[in-house]
Amino acid sequence: MMSAARRRRVLPLAALLAAGLGVIAVTAQTVVTPPKNRYTPEQDVQLGKEAAAEVRQQYPVITDDQINAYLDRAGRALVAASPQNLNHPVFEYSFTPVNLKEINAFALPGGPMFVNRGMFDAAEVEGEVVGVMAHELAHVLLRHGTANATKAQRFQVGAVAGAIAGAIIGGGWGDAIARGSQFGLGAWLMKYSRDYEKQADLLGAQIMARAGYDPRDLAKMFEAIEREAKGNTPPQWLSSHPNPGNRVQYIRAEADTLTIGPRTNGTGFAAAKARFATLPPPRSMSDKTNAGGGGTTSVGTIGRPVPPPDTRYKTARGGQLFQVSVPANWTGVNGENAVKFVAENGLGDFQGQSVFTHGVELGVTRASSRNLTAATESFVNAIVSSNPGLRVSRDPQPVRISQRSGLGTGLAGRAATGEIERVGVYTTLLADGSLFYYLTVVPERDADTFAAAFDRVGNSIRLTDR
Repeated sequence: MMSAARRRRVLPLAALLAAGLGVIAVTAQTVVTPPKNRYTPEQDVQLGKEAAAEVRQQYPVITDDQINAYLDRAGRALVAASPQNLNHPVFEYSFTPVNLKEINAFALPGGPMFVNRGMFDAAEVEGEVVGVMAHELAHVLLRHGTANATKAQRFQVGAVAGAIAGAIIGGGWGDAIARGSQFGLGAWLMKYSRDYEKQADLLGAQIMARAGYDPRDLAKMFEAIEREAKGNTPPQWLSSHPNPGNRVQYIRAEADTLTIGPRTNGTGFAAAKARFATLPPPRSMSDKTNAGGGGTTSVGTIGRPVPPPDTRYKTARGGQLFQVSVPANWTGVNGENAVKFVAENGLGDFQGQSVFTHGVELGVTRASSRNLTAATESFVNAIVSSNPGLRVSRDPQPVRISQRSGLGTGLAGRAATGEIERVGVYTTLLADGSLFYYLTVVPERDADTFAAAFDRVGNSIRLTDR
């Protein structure tokens, strides 16, 4: 039996051991817990697929086998090093290089990741690119995109509704125009908070270390991005990934708590960088916009002949809010809470203004009232008052939009191009009280040519907010 004196001698030792364990806990890697999320991993995958399809249509995706193979190996190594409790079996990972010169990379819910050529060009060592990939993978694993949706507590597009969105009709909506975004109706899924950014930094550093990379390389890349941010055109990456503050310092501190494991994937970074030099020069995101267009993407050149709508149709989606069929020869152009489908040469710069002349727009705006008539009147008045060239040519008439009651209003007036323009405004209320609208835009001289297509598009709209 141990004596009382002996027990007294042991107690200080136990206390010392407890204190030692406390020191170890302080220096252990940071525990990162996913935020609340009312969406399922399966819904993450579906959202990511839809947004990735938009990216592949609009961005210059690189199809070079050597570059693709390298990026896939690096990405798979990071996935293998990810915490099993966060790596949902339903996730569908892909790693796609894009021939854009901006320093940018992004991942979509459920697994699709895109890495700009500019990220490779800016990196001095492999760990800098892999580090950013690990950061983006962390956003996927922590499901930050749909956590944003959960915080918003609204349904998809309704979460970002609040301003009249879309292209300029006749060249004059002024300050009421919503700024364009990367993926239109799905872009808000990647507008991360500073808290989410820090979580992705820390988890990304941990994944890097387990995959055999030094997390300090991630800190070096962030230093390069911050240096670039001091120029006239800050890196695109920062627009959706705000600096939480002291980013470089806390990543290095986290690295001090980590053990760098063996490298599981082969080399190939230098060869991949060299391979880029054999490709066509990288494009810029600014190549897709007009300097005088307020950031609105062009589709062809205003003034050139506009082809009639194709008799073939394609299906498009606006997040999980709607589905619609549009002529196969129309181009989708996304805004923050609207999407346009435009005929060739129907959207672009004209005498310093961005003008939309041929096509349709579907979007969401905050309703001024739960009464459809009042909400529609307010919406139409906002258009007319901001654009003196337009006037109401047909009073609101009852219509059906996706099996629900709506209103159709006709507008007409002289556009910025000098032509007489006809605009149809069709509205209905969503389940969350927002106003859904469908606009048709065409010069009077082409109205008959586009009439059947406008009707078919309108009749094909299927709203899924309920």
